[in-house]
Amino acid sequence: MIDLVLLAALWGASFLFMRVAGPAFGPIPMIELRVGIAALVLLPVLALGEGLTYLRRYLAPLSFVGLTNSALPFVLYAWATLSVSGGFASIVNATSPLWAALVAFVWFRERLSAAMIGGMTLGLLGVIVLAWDKATFSAGGGGWPMLACLGATLSYGVAANFTKRFLTGVPALAIATGSQLSAALMLLPAAVATWPVDLPSATAWLAVILLAIGSTALAYFLYFRLIASVGPARAIAVTFLIPAFGMMWGWLLIDEQITMSMVTGCIVILLGTAISTGVMRWPRRHAVQPVRK
Repeated sequence: MIDLVLLAALWGASFLFMRVAGPAFGPIPMIELRVGIAALVLLPVLALGEGLTYLRRYLAPLSFVGLTNSALPFVLYAWATLSVSGGFASIVNATSPLWAALVAFVWFRERLSAAMIGGMTLGLLGVIVLAWDKATFSAGGGGWPMLACLGATLSYGVAANFTKRFLTGVPALAIATGSQLSAALMLLPAAVATWPVDLPSATAWLAVILLAIGSTALAYFLYFRLIASVGPARAIAVTFLIPAFGMMWGWLLIDEQITMSMVTGCIVILLGTAISTGVMRWPRRHAVQPVRK
């Protein structure tokens, strides 16, 4: 339980750190530092065993996971949080399991149950409620940042299904390390080209370091330990805690507003996610048995 709450707090804080560091570094340089530092922290841990052999053996699939689970979604969220609050972005992040189920249906033809379809529909309704007063694509509107957040969660859904299909049996720490390292190599040229001219402040640097070490390297370690101890089905419960921490950190530390549409949208999205993942089940009607005399 402690690991679950700590993990949610760390991942919820990632949106705060991006809000603080993003304007100073820019989206791509900030994410390059995030994945690069995380890879440097994880590599020695992986090297303690024979984990480095997995990096060579599974170079291509790990690179794809690095693109879809780190480089692309991290940059999309970093760009979005230049315009929308961290709490808002963390709520949209809760739709990731819905996208994972949809991608599994489209890509691998996995069956969608009635409960999953109902949960997805409810989750979509929650997104509409959340974005109702922001979905304008004019200058300064929240339409494009909203689509960027949804694109990031879709990318997570692709990565989850790809990992399940092509990296089953590979140690989770190897997947985390390989994906962070490959993401860092992918983003390096663009990060160098867009590196900020003005030196970022000490506060911005601190936010990036905490983002990389706390919300990425340590968070991955906790996540994999959680999966090992309670299983993936229970570990997904972290999805339901991240928005609460995302909104709380932003409100406490940088005075972000928590609006009624955020709260309502969050509740509806989490309800839809709970139904689609089986955490919450519809009550079943039991047939009335005849009384035998």
